[in-house]
Amino acid sequence: MPLIADRVLLARAGANPWVIARLSSGWAVMGDVQFLPGYCLLLADPVVPSLNDLDADARARYLQDMAHVGDALLQATDCYRVNYEILGNSEPELHAHVFPRYLSEAQEARRRPAWFYDWASAPRYAEAEHGELRLAMRQLLQPWTVDDRPRQG
Repeated sequence: MPLIADRVLLARAGANPWVIARLSSGWAVMGDVQFLPGYCLLLADPVVPSLNDLDADARARYLQDMAHVGDALLQATDCYRVNYEILGNSEPELHAHVFPRYLSEAQEARRRPAWFYDWASAPRYAEAEHGELRLAMRQLLQPWTVDDRPRQG
């Protein structure tokens, strides 16, 4: 099963440890790696191949939810801006990368996309280290959170 669909199924079952919150368009989750503390993703639910596979209302909800995740990052961290990327080349299911960017990054790193970081040696998400930020994000996203109890389908 593709990675995004698998992560959505885990979230629906209440078994995805990276879940921040269930939003109207999908699941806000912490990134597997945290080279930029607070790196998150928004996984579309239902899973679709791309933004273009959503109708106008669903597109608007997805993009609004993506912005809500960025707003929460700006409040929960000391990042100075947020980068948003929807790619889908490697994992062809709609998901958005939401990267907090920090003034503490080397200037050259700040000027480049986050993809230039060494992902292989980046710190992995660990609840003991990153859980407080995940919970702060959950609280900040509360106004846009929908029922996230495990469900079928």
